Amino acid sequence: MIDLRFVREHPDVVRASQRARGADESLVDALLAADEGRRSAVKRADDLRAEQKAASQAVKKASPEERPAVLEQARALAAAVKEAEEAQRAADAALREVHLQIPNVVHDDVPPGGEDDAVTLRTVGEIPTYDFPVRDHLEIGEALGAIDMERGAKVSGARFYFLTGPGALLEFALAQLAIGQAVDAGFVPVVAPALVRPEAMEGTGFLGAHAEEVYKVERDDLYLVGTSEVALAGMHMNEVLDLPAGPRRYAGWSSCFRREAGSYGKDTRGIIRVHWFDKVEMFSFCRPEEAADEHRRLLAWEEEFLTALELPYRVVDIAAGDLGTSAARKFDIEAWFPSQNTYRELTSTSDCTTFRARRLNIRYRDADGRPQTAATLNGTLCAVARTIACLLEVHQRADGSVYVPKALRPWLGGAELLTPGMTLAAAVPPLSA
Repeated sequence: MIDLRFVREHPDVVRASQRARGADESLVDALLAADEGRRSAVKRADDLRAEQKAASQAVKKASPEERPAVLEQARALAAAVKEAEEAQRAADAALREVHLQIPNVVHDDVPPGGEDDAVTLRTVGEIPTYDFPVRDHLEIGEALGAIDMERGAKVSGARFYFLTGPGALLEFALAQLAIGQAVDAGFVPVVAPALVRPEAMEGTGFLGAHAEEVYKVERDDLYLVGTSEVALAGMHMNEVLDLPAGPRRYAGWSSCFRREAGSYGKDTRGIIRVHWFDKVEMFSFCRPEEAADEHRRLLAWEEEFLTALELPYRVVDIAAGDLGTSAARKFDIEAWFPSQNTYRELTSTSDCTTFRARRLNIRYRDADGRPQTAATLNGTLCAVARTIACLLEVHQRADGSVYVPKALRPWLGGAELLTPGMTLAAAVPPLSA
């Protein structure tokens, strides 16, 4: 949630952020009113408790003649304190309700507009050309024996799939490459739980406006995560971190689940937009003044990964109206999909400033030893299914084979090509290696 002190001191900035997002700016006034109501309720309860304490002392000192009247006053004050404390609890709840509705304040440099108004910052690599009819990733994957959508739907329903043979090996190779790069950059690898409690999901901003995209296990009051950043953020909720040497970084691996509510008719073919996939997610905790630089570093690591996969891409600065609840700024990397003749999102990285940490009560100690709210950032290093789809399309060849980027070959037995009917043993490093 946003900083209440900032809202009090800069309400026009928050209203402008709401307008930029296309959100309701009247919520700012509602928040200020709820904040004032809570502060008034707190003051009244505190004042009455002080009076009650004084009355208790008066009872002890009262003469026999004064005692009945003083006791009556003490009883009346006790009832008033109880009523004031109930009013304070109601004011707390009212404040929290409206506070949770206001998204993060957008960064000054975020472009205005909506989904179609992202600004391209740079384009990297040449768009490939082909002297044969281009096939999409599903046709290629089925010919390779790498993707089985039909049986995925039979077992689990629409938008589920099996990765088989070379498809499964590609997943493991991408995971190894991504985790290896992250560890080399100083990230702590984490295998994160895919089920989390409501406070972790709410704290990361995935309930509220995004609730329809989330799977919930009603019986156990748990949620299936749509990204491991939920569990990674929740790892340190209600903790005070030690950040003397700079950001604390994690690379989380988990399965991810998304309903994709409202997306029917978009990318329904293949494994670009599915209900389940595996992902490596980078997550950083840092001081707020470090967040902007850390955001650029996460973006650079994403670019390094896609460059290693030899994929052409562009970096875009997402417009205010297309930002998620928690993000103050977001960069997407869109890779080229030949079958669609366009760039499609492959990774993203978000600067969430102190928004999530304030909800989750994650703090650090400043130079004077005082607890301060930390900043959090996240960035997708590899969303496996979509990355496989892009690899198959970009690196396809006329004979049905697929070129294997050099960076992936160590985990594919040195194979330079994936070919229909290939012997899988040749694509697995020997045990003696």
